[in-house]
Amino acid sequence: MAMALKDLRKVRGTQPPRILIYGEPGIGKTSLAAEFPDAVFLQIEDGTPGDLELTSFGKIETFGDLMERVTQLYTEPHDLRTVVVDSATELQRLVWNETCARGDDKGNPKKQIEDFGYGKGYVYSLRVWQEVIDGLNALRRDRGMTVILIAHATVDRFDDPETVSYSRYEIDLHAKAVGMIERDMDAILFLKTPVSVKVEDQGFNKERAIGQGSRQVMIHTAGRPAYVAKNRYGMTEKIPFIKGEGFKALAKFLPVQEAEAEPIPATKSSKKAA
Repeated sequence: MAMALKDLRKVRGTQPPRILIYGEPGIGKTSLAAEFPDAVFLQIEDGTPGDLELTSFGKIETFGDLMERVTQLYTEPHDLRTVVVDSATELQRLVWNETCARGDDKGNPKKQIEDFGYGKGYVYSLRVWQEVIDGLNALRRDRGMTVILIAHATVDRFDDPETVSYSRYEIDLHAKAVGMIERDMDAILFLKTPVSVKVEDQGFNKERAIGQGSRQVMIHTAGRPAYVAKNRYGMTEKIPFIKGEGFKALAKFLPVQEAEAEPIPATKSSKKAA
């Protein structure tokens, strides 16, 4: 069907957000995700904060179990509005195990992801990652669910073509997976406490630098040389994370979640959620 200028219309992003939250251990990633409305956790690692009570399927041990839970959330009636993967860093292990079990193009299984040779295993694993992303996107599109991925942070060297190399915080995933996931996220939020450096005179022309931190956790929403972050919602660059008020601080920037969608008949699930 031919298109014409009269067919132009104004559009807005109204679907629930896809958010990746990352940071160092114990910074509050799970606590922040748990504040989102009616959240269900797909837990792939242990470590639930002791002061939280989460809705969860329990620890997920295999890629097949994970996709079964995603399918259940897609096909069965429920009032849940947020799905949280905790964590994407540990999910990578399940993705690599599944990739090795499926094997190469000839169906030859491998014991480890490096056994494919020449980095091919990481390329093969992107097919498995895509299945996860497609399943989560189906929950967002057809069930109106916000999607949150939690990840750990790592410090890596960044080779900037415009200046000398420097260290910065990165998402703790293989580079190929990071590239795929970053493109799909509407927001990447980095949690960190501010650090100041105090220089102490040691005498004899010697000094010692002492790092001093704050108890205030900040949600960083825009990328800087020191870390990866982004958002499509016009968030302020830094948002204080006060436990119990984190979602409230973010919600004013996010699309309003509509009423829960009607359950999708099981006959359609295999095509959309699998």
